[in-house]
Amino acid sequence: MGVQDCIFCKIVSGQIPATKIYEDEVVVAFLDIGPISDGHTLVMPRQHVEKVHSCPPELLGQIWTRLGKIAGAVALAVGADGYNVLCNNGRAAGQVVDHLHFHIVPRKTGDGVFAQWPSYKYRPGQVEIIADKIRKHL
Repeated sequence: MGVQDCIFCKIVSGQIPATKIYEDEVVVAFLDIGPISDGHTLVMPRQHVEKVHSCPPELLGQIWTRLGKIAGAVALAVGADGYNVLCNNGRAAGQVVDHLHFHIVPRKTGDGVFAQWPSYKYRPGQVEIIADKIRKHL
């Protein structure tokens, strides 16, 4: 998908309406149209970038300096007990729009959202093999 076809770029430019809660020269934040909880907010850069690893470090830092302020405001506004900040990268991870964005999902104690984390244990010796492979790509 190119910038011309990107629904989030169209929200940034005002071609598609959104319920914006914050915007400045770097980011736009708006309420998700398919929320997981009340106040579920998306925060994205104005600049079209597809994934975290392809985002220039300076821009990523600028996004993060705003993300905390926005997350705190969302949580206070809806009386959340906590919140998740999520970023899906690639289809396998659930990314539907190819424009970097962060989900702020307000949470209430016992709400059942993400009720079970699907963790597992590494087989003996597997952790170091995987760690070595990752280090080679850094």
